[in-house]
Amino acid sequence: MAILVMLLGIIGYLLYILSIIIVAQFVLSILIAFNVVNTYNEFVRGLQRALDTITQPLYRPIRRILPDTGSIDFSPMVVLIIINIITNFVIPTARDSLYFGA
Repeated sequence: MAILVMLLGIIGYLLYILSIIIVAQFVLSILIAFNVVNTYNEFVRGLQRALDTITQPLYRPIRRILPDTGSIDFSPMVVLIIINIITNFVIPTARDSLYFGA
């Protein structure tokens, strides 16, 4: 039982890190769109590629479901909402059911 509670804590922590990565990708994409930083810089290009590699597998199924809205991509917001639901409702409920045996 203690291992499962610890595993739920690790999952919650990893979801928190993932949400930070999604926000960082959003900020970087805004900076690139407004030409504050450009992708000719090797560091920026590498950072953008790394963040895209991490997040694209999460966005792909959601983009298939959501309607095409043109240049605005709502899939990061949907992923953040799902992460929020998991960390605030699913994990605490599972942890409480493990503690109280319900």
